[in-house]
Amino acid sequence: MADGTTPPGPDPVGPAPAVRPFLVTAGRVAPTAVGRPVPVETQVVATAEGLAELDGLSFEQHDIVAACRIPQSIAEVAAKLRLHLNVVRVLAEDLRSAGHLTVHVPDTGIVHDASVLRRVIDGLRAIPTP
Repeated sequence: MADGTTPPGPDPVGPAPAVRPFLVTAGRVAPTAVGRPVPVETQVVATAEGLAELDGLSFEQHDIVAACRIPQSIAEVAAKLRLHLNVVRVLAEDLRSAGHLTVHVPDTGIVHDASVLRRVIDGLRAIPTP
């Protein structure tokens, strides 16, 4: 550039998709399975079958399965792929039903210890700001 600075590099993830979320999910706003929405902390991982069939999947489904070579949460997948959270929830359920993903829903019956959260908050507050 003329001012001596370097131009910004290409976006490693790419531009945000221009396709409307309801088009990607065929108008569905919730997974087809009966019940409440999949929690955002749900861990998803690609199956061997899913990885073998990557080339036959739609764009978003391909990207989700490819991103899930290592276990990740639904929220992480949505953020990395720049997809709407509910789109990832719906497509992850579709991919699970087809055998392309394994979904590990956290046990919601566990009683959460508020003291752990308090210690995390206190630790974050103790970090010096620049």
